[in-house]
Amino acid sequence: MLNVTARQDLMKTIVETINVVVEEARLDFKENGLEIRVVDPSHVAMIQMEVDSAAFDTWNVDEVELGLEMKKLREMVSLAGAGDLVQFNYTDDTGNVTMNIGRIARNIRPLDNSTLNPPNLPTLNLPCEVKISGLDLAQSFRAAMQVGDLVNLSADPDKFVVSVSGTTDSVIVGYDKEDLTSITCDGSTRSQYSLTYLVPLAKVFAPFGDVTLQFGENLPLRLTYEFDDGAGSVEYFLAPRVEGDF
Repeated sequence: MLNVTARQDLMKTIVETINVVVEEARLDFKENGLEIRVVDPSHVAMIQMEVDSAAFDTWNVDEVELGLEMKKLREMVSLAGAGDLVQFNYTDDTGNVTMNIGRIARNIRPLDNSTLNPPNLPTLNLPCEVKISGLDLAQSFRAAMQVGDLVNLSADPDKFVVSVSGTTDSVIVGYDKEDLTSITCDGSTRSQYSLTYLVPLAKVFAPFGDVTLQFGENLPLRLTYEFDDGAGSVEYFLAPRVEGDF
């Protein structure tokens, strides 16, 4: 049995975040909250999301795992206004998820969970950590995307730089230590990542305050942020683009 009600803005954040990586996901409704863990088909990007039950207006749950298409959830959430509530109902008897927004009800057949096994999270020891305004980071990614698809992240104990060099143009966005919430680096490091994956996520995290980046030379990027006053958290992992291998 599942009876969950959420504000439109909370559901929009959940759906848009997961949809950055996958079109289908298994949503694990547990006693104390929602957990989602997904990896993209190329195994380049991975997300783990946790949302505490306190973030929801209603949370009556017998633990259940539901595979759902993000497109269908996004279509329904797009019909909701800023103050509307989105309701989920599920029972084993019907085998369907019913989404309600006001007078609108949509029945959705869940996907086969056996095709949606959550990935294992990597264990990483990353030498550099930068905590920065999500708005600032999103702006720097958008600027970099104007020149190329691959962004260089570099840092030392006193500075963090986002840069791209194209065929004719380049973009450099530099942040001194004073411009950042915090920076901790073991010496200097630099690594390259795909903006094709980062820019869509930046559209989601931009309003949520600080974002924490952890990275190292030719190592995955770990990006974390919180939303809904800390009730929701996201861990995002992105594989590096090793220069010379493409």
